[in-house]
Amino acid sequence: MNMQKPHWIKVKAPTSKEYFETLSLVKEQKLHTVCEEAACPNIGECWKKKHATFMILGEVCTRACAFCNIKTGRPDLLDPHEPERVGQAVARLGLRHAVITSVDRDDLEDGGAAHFAQTIHAIRRFSPSTTIEILTPDFLRKEEHIPTVVAAAPDVFNHNLETVPRLYPTVRPGARYFNSLSLLKRVKEIDHTIFTKSGLMVGLGEDKHEIYQVMDDLRAANVDFITIGQYLQPTPKHHPVHRFVEPDEFDDYAKMARGKGFLCVASSPLTRSSYHADEDFVKLQQARRHEN
Repeated sequence: MNMQKPHWIKVKAPTSKEYFETLSLVKEQKLHTVCEEAACPNIGECWKKKHATFMILGEVCTRACAFCNIKTGRPDLLDPHEPERVGQAVARLGLRHAVITSVDRDDLEDGGAAHFAQTIHAIRRFSPSTTIEILTPDFLRKEEHIPTVVAAAPDVFNHNLETVPRLYPTVRPGARYFNSLSLLKRVKEIDHTIFTKSGLMVGLGEDKHEIYQVMDDLRAANVDFITIGQYLQPTPKHHPVHRFVEPDEFDDYAKMARGKGFLCVASSPLTRSSYHADEDFVKLQQARRHEN
């Protein structure tokens, strides 16, 4: 069923000078951004602020999740110079907070863990004052490499559960719900000072009680920050939108999540993992200080 988007999730096409400057830099440095690859509706707003989410490990994913618009196939060889180019781009954009994500690379022995660590180190070298948030794949069956990433000391370690466990076979068939929870828990066990974060999409066919259970599971894994946003179908070949969730329901999710003890919550139709990530990081720091 092809449903018309409601007015609360319609956005204007990007036109700002800063948007085109960011686009030019990304192309010049031969980098990839999840903003473009995933057709994010917030790209105009974020790039106007010169806030981009860099996508490392190439642009081809080894999985084919039903919600994702990133290309699937056989990836190219790793580019050893990519971490340095990301570091240089972060410095040139003057980012206070950089977000680094990636495709899944199940073909690599370490799932790309060392490449993540190298990228973090490169950003620290070129832009020492920038705080760093990573959004990693699940490293399925490669959990022994998680300490490599944690040792590089990102400020925020994000890994998205994406949906409720019942929908994994159709929405996220290459992943395992409890493996993702285990990853987030393991990060905290290795270094409790790193903020952990996870995100969910709604409108895929889940119900409220399933979302509440995921919140409980994340809190049991000591996750600090949850994001909840509306799923939007990238193409007719992708998983259909089951419903458009009303803004009031997002507010209800936010209240419930705060009541369950998350330090930070972002819940709205247009919320995405890295949307307002720089401002949310400041909120995380403030919440931890208040907690202590």
